[in-house]
Amino acid sequence: MSEAGKLRAVHLGREAWIYVRQSTMTQVRENAESLARQYELAERAASLGWSAGQIRVVDEDLGRSGADATARSGFQSLVAAVGLGKVGLVLGLEVSRLARRNSDWYHLLDLCALTDTLIGDGDGLYHPGDYNDRLVLGLKGTMSEAELHLLRSRLNAGLFHKARRGELRKGLPVGFEYDEDDRVVQNPDEAVRSAIAEVFARFATLGSARQVVVSMRADGIRLPRRTGGSRQIRWEMATYPAVHDLLTNPAYSGAFVFGRTKTRRSVSEDGQVLTRTVDIPVDDWEICIPDHHRGYITWDTYLANRKKLRDNWRPPAGQGGGAAREGTALLQGLVRCGRCGRTMQVSYTNRHHVRYLCGRAMYMYGGTSGCQSIAGRRFEAAVLDEVFAVLEPVALSATMTALSQAEAAHQQRIRVFELAVERACFEKERARRQFDACEPENRLVARTLEARFEQCLVALRQAEADLAVQRSRRPLRLSEEEMAWLNRAGIDVRAVFEATTTNTRERKQLLRALIANVTITVHRPRGIATGHIAWEGGAVTPIEVSLPRRGTNGWSLDEAAVEMIRRLAPDHEDAVVAEKLNRAGHATATGLAFRHHHVRHIRLTRGIAHHQARAVDEDTELVSMTEAQQLLGVSRATLNRWLAEGFITGRQDEAGRWRLRVDEDVRVRIVCELPEGWQKLATAAETLGVARQTVLDRVRRGELEAVQVQQGKRRGLAIRVPDADIGLFSLATNG
Repeated sequence: MSEAGKLRAVHLGREAWIYVRQSTMTQVRENAESLARQYELAERAASLGWSAGQIRVVDEDLGRSGADATARSGFQSLVAAVGLGKVGLVLGLEVSRLARRNSDWYHLLDLCALTDTLIGDGDGLYHPGDYNDRLVLGLKGTMSEAELHLLRSRLNAGLFHKARRGELRKGLPVGFEYDEDDRVVQNPDEAVRSAIAEVFARFATLGSARQVVVSMRADGIRLPRRTGGSRQIRWEMATYPAVHDLLTNPAYSGAFVFGRTKTRRSVSEDGQVLTRTVDIPVDDWEICIPDHHRGYITWDTYLANRKKLRDNWRPPAGQGGGAAREGTALLQGLVRCGRCGRTMQVSYTNRHHVRYLCGRAMYMYGGTSGCQSIAGRRFEAAVLDEVFAVLEPVALSATMTALSQAEAAHQQRIRVFELAVERACFEKERARRQFDACEPENRLVARTLEARFEQCLVALRQAEADLAVQRSRRPLRLSEEEMAWLNRAGIDVRAVFEATTTNTRERKQLLRALIANVTITVHRPRGIATGHIAWEGGAVTPIEVSLPRRGTNGWSLDEAAVEMIRRLAPDHEDAVVAEKLNRAGHATATGLAFRHHHVRHIRLTRGIAHHQARAVDEDTELVSMTEAQQLLGVSRATLNRWLAEGFITGRQDEAGRWRLRVDEDVRVRIVCELPEGWQKLATAAETLGVARQTVLDRVRRGELEAVQVQQGKRRGLAIRVPDADIGLFSLATNG
């Protein structure tokens, strides 16, 4: 059928859509003739009978690939208009402009057949409802999709062929450049090279990317950064993505790598095809050429860094590992269950009470109980004894080596800051030259250059200050006599390990450097736990830990707290005694705040007398807040202040409501005028030479007497200060 026979009045009564597309912005910029031919299709639509008002050009998809329709808004609007029956003709230079994927192409063909819409290209007009025309359109769509596959195959084959020789030119990370012969060389800027080398040096020492970031930000060291495709380097404070990129990019090890990622597709819940790029293991990289160029670290160091970063990753629950953290469990991530082989978890009763347990079988597989558990204190002590026994022969040589390397490490760190000062000086001089070259009358430019010059001066002063701080941190250098003494006396490794200057993270790092894992099996009936320590070198040392007998523990209570309970218990209830203990700074044997049941347990085990209620009606002593306001004639705010000051006592019920003790003793201590010899709170604190809060604490403990003055200028809390409590400075002042 000819074009005239296919084109009817119903088609001319709708719109004609001209679809314009180029796959990349480079094609849009360089293939101008092809783009002009597509826009000229509007003239063809006009020659077929459409008026200018009916012709619509769709060019929203310029620079977008036709392989997928999800990112092409122009194509989606075209499909929607066809489905609504608004389009009489879809015109494109060729079928490949509309779609490079058969699923998108046949979807458009089906809609055009249902809505009686024509499709046109450079060869003619087609009606998708006609069998022959649909066959031709189907073949054209298949050829368009196959053409895309062939183009990709040829391009990828060329890339891989050049990459196998290590000659493929690709984007380089900061710290590398191409020379005149297209060879990869290190950046000639010494400051850039020193900053990158400092990252690898600190990671070798700290073992954690986040710790490297924290230390570099604390020292004010900036890292060089560069936007992809740009040669301009900017200096920014260290961030985790920047440090992680340096540690994981194989280019810094001197290797040429191609094919580190793979594209994977999946279908979302709403039926859309999702495309994402994923990293693949090192062994599956398409091309890897070590020693391709001069790097900052070796290939083996790069692999060790990757393994360390992976080990630092927080694993799912039930799996061991992870970076050394702040918890007090020294063997975190190293202990394995001798029964099931899983890594045992760490449990904290409080900050200092550690327990290793294997309970994943109960949670994951519906077991009635976990495999086993063991208290950490004795277990860790047994492991540490073996560690120190191993370290004793090498402790002295390790110390001497560390002392000799400390000065070299300090000089390397200083060099980074010296280069930063040198760079700041250069920036300042360049800003000064630009400012001097500016005409003074041109204030629009002069103001900008002046502000830039001032910023460079500030940056220079900051860099010089950072350098001075680092120079002040120079490690102590031992004299020849001190080195000789150290050679004779040796060193106590345990003392260094347990020193207050050594934090928990450093202790864990030392243990991880020596121990691969510790396997333990608990034998409750025998009262022991047996296992072995697997060292990093492959050796194995058996260990045996005696379990504490039931009913015994290693905790002890402060005798001062016991004496305070013995003194207060006869006159106060357990809850009141617990509150006074907490205010005095005491804690239970496990480090917790005192509660009434703690006081009761101590009374019963120590035989301390209990408070006996006096033969007075309880309701006359413990009253609600509202009743206390009526009895004492004060506001609720005053009662709350008295409670905070310790002038009045009370307790809270289960609902949290206060019941205050209002007895004759409280009423007597509420007076109208300041008694003779008594002092206001501020004066009493000055007289005693202590803070006001200290005076209130002594009132709560019953060491000082207090009354409440209700009238006059001196109303408020008044304290009776005994002569024996007056301090030396008060006597000197009064004298």
